[in-house]
Amino acid sequence: MDLSPLQYGLGAGAGSLVGFTLGLVGGGGSILAVPLIVYLVGVKEPHLAIGTSAFAVAANAFANVINHARHGTVKWKIASLFAVAGVLGAFLGSSLGKAVDGQKLLALFAVLMLIVGVLMLRGRSAGGDPNVQLDRRNAPKLVGTGLATGVMSGFFGIGGGFLIVPSLMFSTRMPIYYAVGSSLVGVTAFGLTTAFNYALDGWVDWPLAAVFIGGGVLGGLVGARLAKALSGQKGVLNTVFAGLIFVVALYMLYRSAGALGLIG
Repeated sequence: MDLSPLQYGLGAGAGSLVGFTLGLVGGGGSILAVPLIVYLVGVKEPHLAIGTSAFAVAANAFANVINHARHGTVKWKIASLFAVAGVLGAFLGSSLGKAVDGQKLLALFAVLMLIVGVLMLRGRSAGGDPNVQLDRRNAPKLVGTGLATGVMSGFFGIGGGFLIVPSLMFSTRMPIYYAVGSSLVGVTAFGLTTAFNYALDGWVDWPLAAVFIGGGVLGGLVGARLAKALSGQKGVLNTVFAGLIFVVALYMLYRSAGALGLIG
């Protein structure tokens, strides 16, 4: 579809908001990408919004994984096996997602957002083994959880970091700071796989993705700086952001129900 200059400007603003929330509260911010593209930018085809969002989120994750790699918080062998298994799942999940009615997909997406909001309110343990390595004990778990997480990521067109982080911690007992850095390898791989699958049907708006990514970079820098200043308020920030996710999710359910004729 052809978008107006105003819509591309709104796309950059939406990307800035997503980047800002990612920089401010960390994982979970990218869940806002699809509803912003649909309801703020005005992309009426949900599949186009999902495909475009998947590419933008993958690009954002790739930029962040470079930063984490510099700090040595990426377990490459573990992350690579998880990502390889997840790529297959992401392709299967995105193929299934393309076959689902767009409004039904948005309704299911809203339910997922409610789950993400609940998870953001829960604390995460900082314990674990920082010296964990890939071995025959954790490899089967990584393959299984990677495949399952990839299916979810591909179906909804999301990065899935909020699922990948606990999956890596469960499979290997690694500390959360290694799980966050390593998860970005999977987010990048899953997002690119989903975007590629959607692009096969023309459901990626590349110019919109570009301005969204550009806005996200700027927003992320601002959010990261503010996060340092508000580091002591991390719990409050997570609670406020979870509340925002709940509000957006309920709005999406309302709009989706109306579009499907479930409400007058």
